[in-house]
Amino acid sequence: MQRSIRMSRLLLATTLTGLALPNRVRQVFGKSVKTMTDLPEFYFRVRENGAAVFRIDTENRQRRIDMEQIAVLNIRNGDVRPQGTRVLTDRERAAIDVWMEERRSLLARRDIDDILRAVDTLNITTQWVQSKATDEQLESVTDALLLAMHDLRSTLVRKKADRMTKPQSDAS
Repeated sequence: MQRSIRMSRLLLATTLTGLALPNRVRQVFGKSVKTMTDLPEFYFRVRENGAAVFRIDTENRQRRIDMEQIAVLNIRNGDVRPQGTRVLTDRERAAIDVWMEERRSLLARRDIDDILRAVDTLNITTQWVQSKATDEQLESVTDALLLAMHDLRSTLVRKKADRMTKPQSDAS
C-alpha cells in the first residue's frame, strides 16, 4: 500500500515538473502514463465568443510548460486574428479550423440539450402547479409564466407555418 502511494506521488511529481519517469514507475503504471511530451501541441482557452490559442512548448532547458499565445479566434464569425505581427503556419491554421468546427458542433449539441432541459422544466412546473403550489405562489408566477408560454407558442407556430409554406426542394 505504501509503495503504491509513493509511486503515485512520484508519478504526479514527474508529470508536473516534466522530469523523466523512472522505469519502475512505467512498469507499475504501464505505458499509458502521460508525460510532459504527451501534451497537445496547442491549447485553446475558451472565451465568451471563441478562444485564445496557445502553442505548448515543453522542449526547453527548464523542462517547464511554456505557452505562447499565437491567436485569438471568434467562433460566431470565424475570425482568426494572429497575435501581434505573427503569421500563422498552415499547421496552426489547420489545428484552429479543426478546433473551431468541433467547438461549433459541441455548442450546437449543448443548445439542443438546453432546450430539452427546458421541456423537462416545463413538465416539472406543470406538476408543481397541479399538486404543490399554494395560491400565493401561483399568484406570484402565473402572469410571467403565461406571457413566456404565449410568446414561445406564438414563435413556434409562426416558425412551423414558415416551414410548411416553404417550397419543398425535389429530392430526385
